[in-house]
Amino acid sequence: MVIKIKQNKMFPYYLILPSFFIIISTVLYPIILTLFYSLEYYKLTKPYDRKFIGLQNYIDIFKGTEFYSAFINTSIIIIVILSLGIIFSFLVALILDKQNKFTSLLTAIAIIPWALPPVVNGLIWKFIFYPEFGFINKFFYYFNFVDTPILWLNSRYGSLIIFGIIVAWRAIPFCCILLLANIKAIPEEIFEAAEIDGASSFQKIKNIMLPILFPTFLIVITNLILIGINVFDEAISLVGFRKLGEPFMVYNYNQTFSFFNIGYGSAISYTITILCGVLGIIYIIFINKRWK
Repeated sequence: MVIKIKQNKMFPYYLILPSFFIIISTVLYPIILTLFYSLEYYKLTKPYDRKFIGLQNYIDIFKGTEFYSAFINTSIIIIVILSLGIIFSFLVALILDKQNKFTSLLTAIAIIPWALPPVVNGLIWKFIFYPEFGFINKFFYYFNFVDTPILWLNSRYGSLIIFGIIVAWRAIPFCCILLLANIKAIPEEIFEAAEIDGASSFQKIKNIMLPILFPTFLIVITNLILIGINVFDEAISLVGFRKLGEPFMVYNYNQTFSFFNIGYGSAISYTITILCGVLGIIYIIFINKRWK
């Protein structure tokens, strides 16, 4: 039987055929279909008025104000995520790098936010920021900091900052583990030589660790930006499908599934995909320049 398998050169291709079919039907086909939808006037409320309009959907996206509003909202979320994610990922990685009897327990605890589903993550934080009986308002009430509840999620910028905090809390564990793995890969002899030369802990971090970790930080930054662009579950869990403080993915969902504008929504999907692709190209350029 083994000899027959070796003689049949097509046998390996037969084995991967089911996976190939799944990829085509669930990934490639929807991508191509969405591209065709983006070039059409296609509303489910007007199914008989479907027609090819070329790039008109893309032109309408950039002519309207809603796209730019969603872009600004998403940019604010990304800024918050980057600010918190880079700083705290590195600090937690430094803490976990110090070996002690609690290191394994702390590492396991640090991974929990990343392991939680985004919807569960959003619901947990919803109880924290709930206007009436949320944890933070109860805390402020108890210590007499406020007399009336703070409506954390009732303002545009307040909501966006909270979105950023929540998503950063979920993203930090993965980025932390990524940095920690690369910190562990740095030979101890380098730090020992620097210590003999009289380098302080801050100097070792600044002059040795940070330059070596530069490519890893680029990966962390790219990952955080992509997570910020794709904020959806947490926003829906906290405030639903409201227009106030609407990030990219909620804007895309509303246009496609709330207003049944399939063509326009598909064009938004491809626009967001192109933005993500541009970020990927920039990342590759930075990496190539770094190693030349």
